[in-house]
Amino acid sequence: MTEVNDMHDADAAMKALTVGLQGEIFAIEAESVREILDVVPITEVPNARAFVGGLINVRGRVVPLADLRVMFGMDRPPPNTDTRIVVIEIELDGEPTILAVLADKVHDVTDIEAVSVEEAPKVGMRWRQEFVRGIGKRGDDFIIIPDMGRIFGENGGAGQALTSEERFD
Repeated sequence: MTEVNDMHDADAAMKALTVGLQGEIFAIEAESVREILDVVPITEVPNARAFVGGLINVRGRVVPLADLRVMFGMDRPPPNTDTRIVVIEIELDGEPTILAVLADKVHDVTDIEAVSVEEAPKVGMRWRQEFVRGIGKRGDDFIIIPDMGRIFGENGGAGQALTSEERFD
């Protein structure tokens, strides 16, 4: 496998917030995280895709709420006491954009060493490879590093996240 060195240089570590989605650990770059919220009321958007089907109020600002489980083909159980909303800021089309993502559980902030990050394998993955920036390792655990730019970009997953059920809504 080829190493992925999007993280500046081989000695660099990515500081990441680790979150759980359906028993898997995902990493969100800590510098993009603005805050972590308990579940708040969600305003459903009629005819919206399941991936970004709601809006939330974050300190008086309307913020789209995305469910990464949709992009990664995971089950979507109802929220429980561990469910959190992670508010992030990423650059989309050259503009800083604030959005929120659901997490089954927020774990911790950790360093993921660049040398431990490899490309997502081309076979054997249940996730769409183009949405995974890399797979890191911490101890015995694998950590999936999603490519938020591709997931949320205009030509990325947000526009392609239709399941067969959604096509007929």
